[in-house]
Amino acid sequence: MMPTLKSQASDSSEPLIERSPLEGGTSGSASVSSAVFNVSTSIVGAGIMSIPAAMKMLGVIPALFLIAAVALLADVSVKFMLRYTGWSLGPPSYAGIMRDAFGHVGSTVLNLCVALTTAGTLVMYLIIIGDVMSGTTVGEENHGGVLQEWFGPQWWNGREVALLIIAVFVLLPLVLAKRVDSLRFTSAASILLAVLFMCISLGIAIYALFQGKTKTPRLFPDFDQLPSIFDVFTAVPVIVVAFTFHFNVHPIRAELNKTSEMTSAVRISLALCSIIYFTVGFFGYLLFGESTMADILSNFDNTASSTLVPPFVNDIVRLSYALHLVLVFPLLHYSLRLNMDEFLFSKRRPLVSDNLRFLFLTGCLMSLLYVAAIAIPNIWIIFQYSGSTSAVCVSLIFPGVLVLRDVHGIATRKDKALAATMIVLAVITSLIALASNIMSSITGTVTTTHGV
Repeated sequence: MMPTLKSQASDSSEPLIERSPLEGGTSGSASVSSAVFNVSTSIVGAGIMSIPAAMKMLGVIPALFLIAAVALLADVSVKFMLRYTGWSLGPPSYAGIMRDAFGHVGSTVLNLCVALTTAGTLVMYLIIIGDVMSGTTVGEENHGGVLQEWFGPQWWNGREVALLIIAVFVLLPLVLAKRVDSLRFTSAASILLAVLFMCISLGIAIYALFQGKTKTPRLFPDFDQLPSIFDVFTAVPVIVVAFTFHFNVHPIRAELNKTSEMTSAVRISLALCSIIYFTVGFFGYLLFGESTMADILSNFDNTASSTLVPPFVNDIVRLSYALHLVLVFPLLHYSLRLNMDEFLFSKRRPLVSDNLRFLFLTGCLMSLLYVAAIAIPNIWIIFQYSGSTSAVCVSLIFPGVLVLRDVHGIATRKDKALAATMIVLAVITSLIALASNIMSSITGTVTTTHGV
């Protein structure tokens, strides 16, 4: 069934597409609360554990401002994307609106950036899960995993085998879901686990506060401790990645009745996730102070935080976060698989109606993600370079250029000014962060965001 388009003379803030199934799904079958859970799950992922380190680098007040600013820009960019949805025939998608504005080149570049961003994020998830279960080594410090602390070193709890078992028997059944709305229960559970992680961090920090063991957080950056003043910009990619969910906007929107419902879901989700990010960041920084590591979970290692946190609390914190990532994984994998199918098989029938192609893509992607997670030991390389390149393009730059291009003449002067400002800010901060990271790699200087 072809989508029914409204008159182009209608209010540009209203949905241009009345009902359109995406990938064979039924439009309007999902609720706003379901969309909130799915959007929130797309947002809260690996970024949550890096917020305390970003706050350590920036100071509390600039970190709060940056979280609020990126969340606001994310809301604006989604509004731009939805405004240009529905003008072309066919199922609505991010690649579709880029193709409508810039032709095949636009959709190809978008698909490439989405693939790099989502694949990089999923690899980070697997690396973190491996760190939690099997441990990791930072410099000369060895941080044991939960399985090794419980059972001692065994052949089956080594990183490669443990991660393979989790990928095959836990993650694979979850990623076989063919519709986004079918993931609403795992999405709800993952958000509850993120809230649990936040509450535990809050409880530990309050306990430590009464015990007089908390650290005094800095309100502003300490430039004397940084190799360069520009190093503060390396915290920007972390926050950008933390709010990059735009590749899931259209699949989630396709299962709602109205665009206004999606707008409400996005705003609620952004507000919720901003609160979670700031709370975890502040109390994590309050708890560990200047010893806050780039991976906050490393601070909950039984050897690293035994004076502050009982061992069983360490295990609860780490396992709850690992389970949160397990439940977030299928939603991002759904987006990656849909994106790769559009990139490789754009002329074929919808993916959900071709079981062989669905299983083939799912198996290939899971295999590649597993291999990458074993080969790349350091998530911060992915975090920094993805946040400065593909993620910032997907979340801020591409929605802005859609408005500046304005192939349908629906953007106001205010929209174009806002889009131009968003692009300039994104490009300047990303270039500075990218240059700072490259210089740090060349000189061997490691900033807080990379590690300790």
